[in-house]
Amino acid sequence: MHRRIVFEEPVSRAARWSRRLAWFSVAVLLLAILVARLGEPSVQGLAPIAGAYGFVLLALLLAVLAFMRIWQAGHRGVGMAAQAFVLALIMLAPVLYGGFKWLTLPRLSDISTDIDDPPSFSRSQAALTARHGLVPPDVPAGERRIQRQAYPKTLPIVLEVPAETAFTIARRAATALGWQVLEASRPGGRSGAGRIEAVARTRILRLADDITIRVRPRADGSRIDIRSASRIGSHDLGANAARIAAFAEEVDLLVEAR
Repeated sequence: MHRRIVFEEPVSRAARWSRRLAWFSVAVLLLAILVARLGEPSVQGLAPIAGAYGFVLLALLLAVLAFMRIWQAGHRGVGMAAQAFVLALIMLAPVLYGGFKWLTLPRLSDISTDIDDPPSFSRSQAALTARHGLVPPDVPAGERRIQRQAYPKTLPIVLEVPAETAFTIARRAATALGWQVLEASRPGGRSGAGRIEAVARTRILRLADDITIRVRPRADGSRIDIRSASRIGSHDLGANAARIAAFAEEVDLLVEAR
């Protein structure tokens, strides 16, 4: 009886290391996100995340190299390389989506429903402390016009209710959206306007964006204007307009529920 000797092709080293590096990248990226969440939001605080993506790109490159070696030399390890490739793409998906928004949306970081007379941010001690002394600067009129072209539905919220009621609705909407309300002053006084100052944080990185809401009385009801400004970067990737749209939707739901 003769034994058949079967020679198996070796496993691709690139495939093996691409999978190892991909899982290592997952751990490094999660740790970098945790560090960013625990620290004070800043451009420097995002550096560990950028470094983690260096490992992600290296894992993707190794996976592609493994596919090439397997195709050329017939080595084993397709499953390892495929796993690394998929993991790298999953981790890169948010970056690719952000890059798409960067290219397709205008470079804005401060959005307001009133482009002619945007609500100003409070300079009270409580508001300045929450913003670490920062006050979002005024936006040139030209940028405001670009905003109107990019986000035509970002308009003032007009309600057929008294300003006091509109103020209560606006504050409830801000709370329902998970915003941190810093201070609130009811309509009245010399200007007759009410004001709400708040801070919103992004879900994953907990980056802070500043919000101010103005409630003014009208002859036939009231008007709510809201302004949302990013603290970090000159491009919000559409986040502020989306936040204002979510606020307007929440206000509509609260009005309908009355």
